[in-house]
Amino acid sequence: MAEQQRYIAHFDLDSFFVSVELLQQPALKGKAVIVGGTPERGVVTSCSYEARKFGVRSAMPMSRAMKLCPHAVVLRGTHTEYRRYSQWVTDIIAAKAPLFEKASIDEFYIDLTGMDRFFDPYQWTIDLRQEIIDKTQLPISFGLAANKMVAKIATDEAKPNGYLFVQPGKEKDFLAPLPVNKFPGVGEQTFLLLKAMGIHTIRDLSETPVAILEKKLGKTGADLWKKSQGIHNGQVHAYHEAKSVSSENTFHENTADTDFLLSELVRLTERVAFELRRDEKLAGCIAVKIRYPDFETTSKQTTISRTLRDDELIPQAIELFHQLYRKGQSVRLLGVRLSELTNHAVQGSLFDDAERKNKLYKAIDEVKNKFGKTALKKARTLKKGKE
Repeated sequence: MAEQQRYIAHFDLDSFFVSVELLQQPALKGKAVIVGGTPERGVVTSCSYEARKFGVRSAMPMSRAMKLCPHAVVLRGTHTEYRRYSQWVTDIIAAKAPLFEKASIDEFYIDLTGMDRFFDPYQWTIDLRQEIIDKTQLPISFGLAANKMVAKIATDEAKPNGYLFVQPGKEKDFLAPLPVNKFPGVGEQTFLLLKAMGIHTIRDLSETPVAILEKKLGKTGADLWKKSQGIHNGQVHAYHEAKSVSSENTFHENTADTDFLLSELVRLTERVAFELRRDEKLAGCIAVKIRYPDFETTSKQTTISRTLRDDELIPQAIELFHQLYRKGQSVRLLGVRLSELTNHAVQGSLFDDAERKNKLYKAIDEVKNKFGKTALKKARTLKKGKE
């Protein structure tokens, strides 16, 4: 049987920190802007393309950056805003992507392998990029290819604020004219050594006998030769949100049975609420996700008063479901996610029965811990359905 064609998308938010700052201070657009330490010390964290024209680069000492671009506007950075925007983009991707990896605060890989049976991976990726831009106003580039390495290099070539698809089988042709230091891990010393060998482009590297590369560079030489052929086997590792708890179920049979879907929603909400209490956290946001048989995925979230109680979370989940669900359409997957978690103690209103509820949930959780998560269920979840 033929090996399944891989499709890997790499997304990178362009000059992310600077882009966020420009949203806060539009008057800085078109100017050379550097986010980093003071001019006397520290390094460049991010810089605008106007600053890059003068040779400024990320990780460069601030003292050197200021010599290259003395008129630059220097900002210390607002890291709470960077985290907020990063989470916003993460949530958009998480709601749509079948499998994704968050490589850094501004960089993502998405594995679309096998999804070409349901949609065009290239158009899907274009649409996702546009959704991110429309919602956040942040510039973002992507590369789409058969592996992570080529996708990342394609993103670099697509910048600023563009995209590029390297067709399957064209990886070697795409890489050939690029300089050898396009490969991650080719530092200045290795770059100089390769140039001394007469190897300037990736084509030169691909045409050099692997034995010669191994003799000069050891295992690194063999690895670089393999990369020059467009070969890379790195996997996309599923991202797990550290500050959220979620549960979802892909049904064995697609279903449009609303009663079943609602009972499943209650079961999933019970499950994440139990996880929440076990971690001794409160949630300030709840989201519901629905995936249809054609893999179109939609999600909706709402901010809530911080809680860990089923009876407060379930009505919110049901309301989101009714806002989101296209009546009569079959559903492939249903999910619930709680986020904006805190460790704060429960503070009940003077007018509710908080203490009694807390004792009740403690008793329920003790049963579940002893006999398993499914030991106690709400009556609604016991209705017959397809799972």
